Amino acid sequence: MTDTTQSRSDIFPSPATTDLPTVRSQLLDLFCQLAYREGDFILSSGQHSSYYINGKQVTLHPEGALATGRILLSMLPPDTEAVAGLTLGADPIVSAVSVVSAYENRPLPALIIRKEAKGHGTKAYIEGPTLQPGARIVVLEDVVTTGASAMKAVNRLRDAGYRVAEVISLVDRQQGGAEFYQQQGLKFEAVFTISELQKHYSQLPQSGE
Repeated sequence: MTDTTQSRSDIFPSPATTDLPTVRSQLLDLFCQLAYREGDFILSSGQHSSYYINGKQVTLHPEGALATGRILLSMLPPDTEAVAGLTLGADPIVSAVSVVSAYENRPLPALIIRKEAKGHGTKAYIEGPTLQPGARIVVLEDVVTTGASAMKAVNRLRDAGYRVAEVISLVDRQQGGAEFYQQQGLKFEAVFTISELQKHYSQLPQSGE
């Protein structure tokens, strides 16, 4: 078994120091090599799919997390006061962005939105620092299909008195999510579309070749 956590520094420059276009290219490589699989799958939305993207294979990878943090931080509006996302897929993403933001002298808190209220203590839906009412928060997601998952986070944050105007995803499956967010009055951006990811995947040497 290949150890995918081994350093790639012999081949690729570190995502900590290289320019953002190179970091984006490295992140695309990681998604194709670690996260994208073809087969017969059922998604969380209940839809059948001929492919599956397990974003956590990248966002929990040391270099993948660093690349994710740098790219997403660069996409945030200047007035962003925090990042947030729905557990579990967004947990490593918001954490990576928050850590990178501290290193880049733009410290942003991270909030994690529970799917169900905590059954003890404060019984909160939102984990993380308490912000000022009206704080501007961007919701982050790993993969967007219909848009429903991230919308749960948007609604919880708005119920708590925060302002949410944008959702950013690592991958857009181009299956209605962007249109859904537009209908909800939200700006939506994605680092990669599924079309770009699949095109790049088809150009990579496959195992056994």
